[in-house]
Amino acid sequence: MVICHPAWTMQKAKMKVSDKQIPEVPPSPYLAGLLCRCPRCGKGKLFAGFLTLKSSCDVCDLDFNFADAGDGPAIFVIMIAGAIVVGAALVTEVKYQPPYWLHALLWIPLILTVTLWPLRGLKSLLIALQYHHKASQGQLLRRVDE
Repeated sequence: MVICHPAWTMQKAKMKVSDKQIPEVPPSPYLAGLLCRCPRCGKGKLFAGFLTLKSSCDVCDLDFNFADAGDGPAIFVIMIAGAIVVGAALVTEVKYQPPYWLHALLWIPLILTVTLWPLRGLKSLLIALQYHHKASQGQLLRRVDE
């Protein structure tokens, strides 16, 4: 009779699912999200375009139909970018009083930078957290009369 350690009998590195390799230990949702990678394997790309999701992961074949970040990333970006740009514009106006054309020259590139740069990362982060926490659409349950 041969007794094996449980760790030896399990396949540690990978599990086979439908001819695709997925890791046994899932990647960090924060790391996978900020790197715009698949939330299940952490290797496949999440986006086909700038904000357009792929239909499924190329590596582990995870279907991305569950993903619905909605307006969440845009709201976070608007609030954070608004605080940065409005705060900087107010400080600049009070301290230096530049002409309006200089305000346009300063703030238009900053607005584009602080809104478009983090939008993709925040969208993929919210999708990875949605997958990690198994979030789904809310449903009403019937009340059981006692």
